[in-house]
Amino acid sequence: MVKDTKLYDLLGVQPTASESEIKKGYRKAALKYHPDKNPSEEAHEKFKEISGAYEVLSDSQKREIYDQYGLEGLQGGAGGPGGMNADDLFSQFFGGGGMFGGAGGAPRGPQKGADMKHPISATLEQLYKGRTAKLALNKTVLCKACEGRGGKEGAVKKCTGCSGRGFKFITRQMGPMIQRFQAECDQCHGSGDIIDPKDRCTACNGNKTTSERKILEVHIDPGMKDGQRIVFRGEGDQAPGIQPGDIIFIVDEKPHEHFKRSGDDLVYEAEIDLVTALTGGDFHIKHLSGEYLKVSIIPGEIISPGELKVIEGKGMPIPKVGGFGNLFVKFSVKFPENNFTTEENLKKLQEILPQKREEDVPKDAEIDDVVLTDYSDAKHSKSQRSRRAHHDDYDDEDDGQPGVQCASQ
Repeated sequence: MVKDTKLYDLLGVQPTASESEIKKGYRKAALKYHPDKNPSEEAHEKFKEISGAYEVLSDSQKREIYDQYGLEGLQGGAGGPGGMNADDLFSQFFGGGGMFGGAGGAPRGPQKGADMKHPISATLEQLYKGRTAKLALNKTVLCKACEGRGGKEGAVKKCTGCSGRGFKFITRQMGPMIQRFQAECDQCHGSGDIIDPKDRCTACNGNKTTSERKILEVHIDPGMKDGQRIVFRGEGDQAPGIQPGDIIFIVDEKPHEHFKRSGDDLVYEAEIDLVTALTGGDFHIKHLSGEYLKVSIIPGEIISPGELKVIEGKGMPIPKVGGFGNLFVKFSVKFPENNFTTEENLKKLQEILPQKREEDVPKDAEIDDVVLTDYSDAKHSKSQRSRRAHHDDYDDEDDGQPGVQCASQ
């Protein structure tokens, strides 16, 4: 009985799988999610997880520890999933370069750096019309003075202590558990190179990179949605031997005072007076486009509170497909204040408006005249009633007298 089956599930095999079944499962999953065949970010992450799972399960010692203790027993970067470079593992398993990397199995390019993500705010009007913004960012670039070497040409030597990687793997055994972790190389201090101080580049002080201010022009297309990404490929931080990552702007839609968005549609809450709701009339909506929409309620058409109507084609622009969504208008009706007119006019209203329905009250029913008062949250809320009931129960307990039982003689 294994403690955890996550790594087996990634390869699509059972915990009792043989070595050949594990290899077969890895091959099938790796081919499906390899970045050359499936370039999405989700597939890239899945490919790394699959490679890490195979690294553990293909090693009998690591597999035994995993079966007994789970991922906790494989502490350290290289001892668990994703510890080994996924592309290197793929190349070792299939031979040569990536399966989809070009003719002759050419080796894959440099490892891609991390993506940089930034929110970009946009009002609903800007998402309707579109927006262009110039944003300034500080990014790391290869030093132009030394061309990213860190020193004079020929003076930079690869560190022999870490083979130019900048880190070393350290393995320790603690009882039944093996702990493998990554540590910075103590000879090159993580740079991967050894440079004599007198030969270091004066522009970057041997760091190989400098900081640069970059201005990007970000285009928000009409109809873009909250959370949508605008990607500048290869504009991320630069580093020697690393393919720059992407700069990704994520649309952050700001709430609107009157409109709410629902996909490609808009919802507008319109408040009209009672006269317009009963007798018809016009009102206007200031649209996101800047124009005013004249909305007419036909006399005789009664608008009830909460009623929903549609103005077709006045919603958000629909990207790529073209056209527009719909505008939904949700009505609320503003009633007049108390005592807004004379008793005589109220009688006229009674004559004009539909007659009251007859109430079904039995003739012999007992009728109690009550008084209708205004609601007070402090006086009438549920919590207030509950507290008052609890207080009354408490008073009964204090004031009540214990019962007396009479015994017959």
